[in-house]
Amino acid sequence: MMTDPIADMLTQIRNAVRVERQHVDMPSSKVKVGVAEVLKREGYIWDYAVIDAEPVKQLRIELKYGPNGERVIQTIRRVSRPGRRVFSKSRDLRPVLNGLGISIISTSQGFVSDREARQQNIGGEVLCEVC
Repeated sequence: MMTDPIADMLTQIRNAVRVERQHVDMPSSKVKVGVAEVLKREGYIWDYAVIDAEPVKQLRIELKYGPNGERVIQTIRRVSRPGRRVFSKSRDLRPVLNGLGISIISTSQGFVSDREARQQNIGGEVLCEVC
């Protein structure tokens, strides 16, 4: 039983990037697909796909590296945890690493980056930071 599937997803991505894997597979959920969609929109991964497998669907994330093999995802960390939820209003969202990174926010209108949340003037739960 996993108590925090988002933290498990981020750990799998962090470990796969560290050993320079081309892709990483994990059990799929709507939240994980939403996080992967934001990572793709912001250019941190190439693509993602939901694969029908037994007994559960799998989420495959194609990791992205630079032309000389440098990592696009340097750090990825969980902000809001099951024991300590972190919510933020749109005016309280600050850029990560002076705009070089992003925060992924769970809002009433889906999963968005901190830039999109400030543009749309919506707040929500800060799931993680990526730089």
